[in-house]
Amino acid sequence: MFHALVSIKQVPDTTNIRIDPETNNLIRQGVPTILNPYDAHAVAAAVEWKRKLGGKVTIITMGPASAVTSLRECIEMGADRAILISDRKFAGADTWATSYVLMEVIKAVHAEDPIDLVFFGKQAIDGDTAQVGPGVAVRLDLPVVSYAVKIHEVDLETRKVTIERKPESRNEIIKASLPAALNCAKEISDLPYAS
Repeated sequence: MFHALVSIKQVPDTTNIRIDPETNNLIRQGVPTILNPYDAHAVAAAVEWKRKLGGKVTIITMGPASAVTSLRECIEMGADRAILISDRKFAGADTWATSYVLMEVIKAVHAEDPIDLVFFGKQAIDGDTAQVGPGVAVRLDLPVVSYAVKIHEVDLETRKVTIERKPESRNEIIKASLPAALNCAKEISDLPYAS
């Protein structure tokens, strides 16, 4: 049975962002939060493959209690389980620390119920570093495909996945062993409309 895990992030709605002129940091107070758009497309792709192959989708996020709103949105999209990792010690975590914490959670989930594909959005719109997904994959010793725009095949018998990626000027077809990690562009899947 197919098991996908998607790491998401709740981010400030960038249409309402202001920058603190003294610290050059985002002013997050009073700014509504949303599910990171790239992550939403990754969730949609994971749910699509769950429906094709049978199985389940687990969502994880590291953030404050308010991130439950984004987790619920993922459940509404068709995910089966959601995990919130929350502690004041994580406030202000950089990509290295975030990758480490997510890696530990993914290891624990995988030990309980083996994971075939780990999905990440290409980047978070509040930081734009695109480092967390590859950072987690390296720590887990997983093959990682960045700029994934289409999953052509997931073969659970041969433990292979065929992915199309678009790094810049041309598309490439990559075959990787499962489990694998994907950093997904928006083209990976259309967002479902709410019923």
